[in-house]
Amino acid sequence: MVKSHRAQHSIQLTVSQLVVTEAFYAGILELPVQRSFSAVGAPDHLMVDMDGIALVFVEESDVVRTHPVLEHRFSMFPKGIGMTLHFEVQDIEGIRDAILEEDMEILYPLEEKPYGVKEMWCFDPDGYLVVLEEPVARRTKAGR
Repeated sequence: MVKSHRAQHSIQLTVSQLVVTEAFYAGILELPVQRSFSAVGAPDHLMVDMDGIALVFVEESDVVRTHPVLEHRFSMFPKGIGMTLHFEVQDIEGIRDAILEEDMEILYPLEEKPYGVKEMWCFDPDGYLVVLEEPVARRTKAGR
């Protein structure tokens, strides 16, 4: 794949359908997802630039077409095993509602943690574990 981002490092994840992945990460999580402007013959992909690391999503069928030796491995191992993606988000309650509305799986429900964040664990449409956090405004003592 031709490098389509400025990040020095990248992590590439295979997904079933880019349109569904885009709907989750851009539509529900409101992350800055960019669609590729690929060269002719290159696979379409999505990219999230995360300050020096790019998260790149490519359809599994495109990866298999380019690297057929991987097809057997994809059938052996489910997506997301051993990987957790962490994102700081805004409006985590709205995100939770959208995830529930789409009937997606939430592993750990939304909870305010003692270390100053609201946190929820869910799965994306391809089974990748996603941890969402939103900082909680710190309360100050009266008179301070």
